[in-house]
Amino acid sequence: MPLQIDESHIEARLNLVREHVRCENRHDLDGIMQTFGATAEYHDLPWSQHFPGRDGVQSYYAQLLEGVPDLLIDVQRWHAGRDTVVLEVVIRGTHQASWRGLPATGRKLSIPLCGVFTFDEEDRLTSETIYYDRATVLRQLGVFHEPDLPLGKLLTVLTHPVTMARALAMKLRRT
Repeated sequence: MPLQIDESHIEARLNLVREHVRCENRHDLDGIMQTFGATAEYHDLPWSQHFPGRDGVQSYYAQLLEGVPDLLIDVQRWHAGRDTVVLEVVIRGTHQASWRGLPATGRKLSIPLCGVFTFDEEDRLTSETIYYDRATVLRQLGVFHEPDLPLGKLLTVLTHPVTMARALAMKLRRT
């Protein structure tokens, strides 16, 4: 028999996600982990990375909080449904330690992000899935440049010689 979801379940889930965000903003890794139930998953879709199990989720957060130790999550909007809570947030912080293989840049980040939370029968988190523009992160860290700007054009030629040679050959054939 499926779990009956009523307003009290939805409110409990909203309160849990509120506590989850408070723990993230306090950088309270133990508190973050307490919001998850027995099964836990974290999905960072822009990087195609999945962190199964409580150890995986804890590892994800430990790396994030180390790389961006002043991380702050500013919730813009809350959306609660029968099965999920969805947040629209802006993540802010400074890249101060190695993160995702990038050495610290000291650069500020401000990233719009959407997080989708799912729950178990005890109204604990089973998963968090995040969506955001990866290029925005890389641009703010100084490792991505728009290909239509002068620096981007130069870097495109330097980093993609075979692709650029093919594009030039195709252009020359058309003229």
